[in-house]
Amino acid sequence: MKKPVTLALALLAATALAGPLAGPVAAQSTLRVKPSGDVRITDPHLGSDSMARNMGYMVYDTLFAVDDQLRIRPQMAESHEVLEGGRVWRFRLREGLVFQDGSPVTAADVVASLRRWAQNDGLGQQLIARGAVFEAEGANAFTLTLNTPWGMVLEALGKPGAPVPFIMPERLAQTPANRPVPEVLGSGPYRFVANEWRAGDRLVFARHAGYRPRSEPAAGLSGGRTARFDRVEWLIMPDQSTAIDALRKGEIDIAEDIPADLLSVLRRDRNITVANQDELGVAQQIRLNTTQPPFNNPRLRQALLHAVNGQDFLNAVTTDPSQGRVCNSFYVCSSPFHSTMGWPAVNLDRARQLVRESGYDGTPVVFLNAAENTNINAFTLVADQLFRSIGLRTDVQAMDWATVVARRQSREPVARGGWSVFISGPGGLDMMEPVSHLGLRSNCDRAWFGWPCDEEIERLRAAFADTPDEARKREISAQIQARALETVPYIPIGVQYQLRAHRANLTGLLNPPAPVYWNVSRR
Repeated sequence: MKKPVTLALALLAATALAGPLAGPVAAQSTLRVKPSGDVRITDPHLGSDSMARNMGYMVYDTLFAVDDQLRIRPQMAESHEVLEGGRVWRFRLREGLVFQDGSPVTAADVVASLRRWAQNDGLGQQLIARGAVFEAEGANAFTLTLNTPWGMVLEALGKPGAPVPFIMPERLAQTPANRPVPEVLGSGPYRFVANEWRAGDRLVFARHAGYRPRSEPAAGLSGGRTARFDRVEWLIMPDQSTAIDALRKGEIDIAEDIPADLLSVLRRDRNITVANQDELGVAQQIRLNTTQPPFNNPRLRQALLHAVNGQDFLNAVTTDPSQGRVCNSFYVCSSPFHSTMGWPAVNLDRARQLVRESGYDGTPVVFLNAAENTNINAFTLVADQLFRSIGLRTDVQAMDWATVVARRQSREPVARGGWSVFISGPGGLDMMEPVSHLGLRSNCDRAWFGWPCDEEIERLRAAFADTPDEARKREISAQIQARALETVPYIPIGVQYQLRAHRANLTGLLNPPAPVYWNVSRR
């Protein structure tokens, strides 16, 4: 089956390759990173939080991974074969895989991990809908059996977006999919040092001496993952100016998610290098709680489509067109399914009229504002002013990102600590096509936070996954957008490119869809 997303993204800038990986590695001391946010959820199967995913890539490994052209490559898998016309898939693990407690990785661990992951992921749920049965065959092989063939099996097992199908020990993977695992333990290049974790301050990762990298050079998230530092410390610094000062003094090595207003200072410093964190960007959006008033009313959600001008939001953080663009679509600009067809023009009078027609009763719109994040804070303030201008009452509640991640799980009314809106930027890769699309999923309780519920969108998503015909896929993707313009699961703002600054003496930095810090060296 052709892979339109892969083909469409083949023109992306290639990820830098790390050096040779064979032979022993002389580990250096400590790499210090200011991540883009704090970690509140440490279970990477539990939801779509990007920080849990980023932490997951430090600790866990995956069966498959995407390379720098977003092609699926084997990672923990040694080989696979497709039998019975695509109904049966048989996989074999490569030799030498061990967890960070010294126990070997077995097929039973993989099977339990995939069963658990599939319950919370869009592509995994599509596998379940096709009767997926994972079964171990001895210690190093397992099978996946489906009721009907499906052309996106490898895309599902190698997906880089949260929740990622990370592999954990069977005893942990047997934890119910809606409850966090009691321990962070994987088979990746670094292990989590739990006794040094100080929430709101730092997370520490130590080199996993038993990890055996693949022999291929690192490319994207695939290939050899070599831990070249004994320790990696994530230092939580909500104040961007403090972080930038620490970077310039050499107190930290890397600072993620640099705000535009600090770029000029960094670019004048010859000891600092500034570059995109990845080439896809993030799909900034206004996420709506469709289960509670006031946005359980689709008429009111439609009003926002007529009110939001994404360029006004982007201009609040930068006027540099290279750092962001408006897409006016539920598919990001680089998606082969991107289309502005049917997108309403900005019309505040029409938005106010829809607010009146909705019967809006003055229920406050509660914003969860991650005020520590320069972009989210700016976007939230623009949205607050805009919402009030069309007749909505608002209540902006400032907090850090970790608190947003915890709070957005609440399904209570706003009067009992619930929420109406949060602004977030999932990776562009998660918003490319209908099946894995984080924002469009409308399968009720199993959808992303906000929990949109629409049988028609779900029927069309399933049809998209089942058809091998590219023209038909485009047709279906357009039908999904037309339906989403009626149901309005969220409001797109635009694609924004995150920037990362690092000390110029670092080499080997990769820029795949998630920030990773294996293969990095200091000259």
